[in-house]
Amino acid sequence: MNETRKGIMSKNQSKDVILIGAGVMSATLGSLLKELAPEWNVKVFEKLGSAGEESSNEWNNAGTGHSALCELNYTSEKADGSIDISKAVKINEQFQLSKQFWSYFVNKGLIKKPQDFIRPIPHMSLVFGEDNVKFLKKRLEALSGNPLFHGMELSEDPEKLKEWIPLIMEGRTSDESIAATKIDTGTDVNFGALTRLMFEHLENEDVDVQYEHSVEDIKRTKEGTWEVKVKDMANDNLEYHTADFVFIGGGGGSLPLLQKTGIPESKQIGGFPVSGLFMVCNNPDVIEQHHGKVYGKAKVGAPPMSVPHLDTRYINNKKSLLFGPFAGFSPKFLKTGSNMDLISSVKPNNVLTMMAAGVKEMGLTKYLVQQVMLSEDKRMEELREFIPTAQKEDWDIVVAGQRVQVIKDTEEQGKGTLQFGTEVVTSSDGSIAALLGASPGASTAVHVMLEVFDRCFPEYLEEWEPKIKEMIPSHGYALEKNPELFKEIDHKISQTLGLQEGEPVYS
Repeated sequence: MNETRKGIMSKNQSKDVILIGAGVMSATLGSLLKELAPEWNVKVFEKLGSAGEESSNEWNNAGTGHSALCELNYTSEKADGSIDISKAVKINEQFQLSKQFWSYFVNKGLIKKPQDFIRPIPHMSLVFGEDNVKFLKKRLEALSGNPLFHGMELSEDPEKLKEWIPLIMEGRTSDESIAATKIDTGTDVNFGALTRLMFEHLENEDVDVQYEHSVEDIKRTKEGTWEVKVKDMANDNLEYHTADFVFIGGGGGSLPLLQKTGIPESKQIGGFPVSGLFMVCNNPDVIEQHHGKVYGKAKVGAPPMSVPHLDTRYINNKKSLLFGPFAGFSPKFLKTGSNMDLISSVKPNNVLTMMAAGVKEMGLTKYLVQQVMLSEDKRMEELREFIPTAQKEDWDIVVAGQRVQVIKDTEEQGKGTLQFGTEVVTSSDGSIAALLGASPGASTAVHVMLEVFDRCFPEYLEEWEPKIKEMIPSHGYALEKNPELFKEIDHKISQTLGLQEGEPVYS
């Protein structure tokens, strides 16, 4: 095996940046940096053969454009019966930042056709049973005064529901209470396509993107920079690259790489992998009978990412229909990972954290085992709760992406707490950052990168602020508290991204 050393910088060079993983997070960070600091040297290393093939891929990612319009797990019911909407508002605000940045890309002509990655589609929540109907009504009441959720309506009328969700209502004989909310400002986002479009732009901006290059190790140099050991998989060569700043955006593979850095912030953190399956409709007649993203309530013991949903998706500009996900367990941290990933992630500094999580999450473990054991007939039973007339021959199975939930010690919940969400870990000097966790993930990529800037590049923020405001007009504002600003921005980006009736506006 040959070894070469590359990228040792001199003091006269601009800042050197290495991004690990060619997913939506690295695409977003790289694109922002090329707008803010075009003179910086940016390199990307991806072990697969092209961009957006793992966690960001359209078949591995829910694609809802998570804005908490329909995801019931983001609006929890408190002990007193009231509804906590704070998480839903937070996630919606974060998604608005992403839409603004994408709109900037379209306006600059860097993305020609927004419908290649985003389309308008109704978002709906569906519940069964009197208690759940009461919950849905309280949820709507709590959200109704917030401008981010304007236009949401609820119906219990079977005739109205037949208009909204005809496929779900057809053949339904149960007299059980049923209700749904519907809002027309939702989106379907193909994050795989978006990632590929952004990487096309980065390569046109002279970003050095190296595919089939696997990062093997990350070490601090005596000079305080980072040395990244990279294997050129095609030629079986080892290369050593140095950088002032490293971003680890490798999906489930980020945790093992973060551990290799040895930074104190990487200690007492573990990961729990969750796999999944989707059922995909192969009958065009059935696909055409449904238009929307319909989310139900998670079953007791199920992780939030396993909320059942019936999704209209546009993949390769073709309308598709997916149902799921059915959770499962695999010790791999990536679909293309190793069965040793989980075991090798257990270190002396996190073993107690991992063991505590194992004790705490026995219910989750039991649920995942049950899901793994589900037969094809049992999956059809769950599908028929949504589509009573579903036929087995109309549906195929697709393996979804791997997600690694963060496990860490927290003051509120003690040792070994399983985290649901997306988390940024940075070194104290801001020279390295890693993204861990899962949903809402890709939908909040721009917010995540602004958080990275706050922690890792504070000395540049004043200089960058005008450009950031140009790209993301609501940066620094809470849109829920500025309804007129939200209305103005939302109208512009909806036009630019083609999210209103009529033809999209390109400039």
